[in-house]
Amino acid sequence: MTDNESLESVLGWREWVAMPALNIDKIKAKVDTGARSSALHAFVIEPYHRGKTSWVMFAIHPDQRSDERIIECHAEVKDRRIVSDSGGHKQRRYVIETPVILGPQLWTAEITLTNRDCMRFRMLIGRTLMRGRYTINPGASYLQGKPRA
Repeated sequence: MTDNESLESVLGWREWVAMPALNIDKIKAKVDTGARSSALHAFVIEPYHRGKTSWVMFAIHPDQRSDERIIECHAEVKDRRIVSDSGGHKQRRYVIETPVILGPQLWTAEITLTNRDCMRFRMLIGRTLMRGRYTINPGASYLQGKPRA
């Protein structure tokens, strides 16, 4: 860490995140410098309209390695994009924009929705959210602590 760098600007390889607009008080997220966009686990994704605006309802399992707790979320659709996963498979995903709490900071983030049941982490924090804000310490975990909503 340099003299100009505070602990608040350093992330470990995994961190706690909250998304209050989605009623997600805490979720473990993998910090992934190889991923451009952030991604959130969604095992049900149903688009709908409110007037002329496109929305999406999605359900998530916020707890790692468990499908007991379910949170139903609603968000306005910002976009639909083709995203390549780590295996090179392309998938058209809904993109939402929502406030994200990471440690003491609140950021607005674009997040893609995809089924991550077979993945260890239910959320990925991609480069777009981190760029210009954080340095990564790959040997550390949970440097930002649990979200302070």
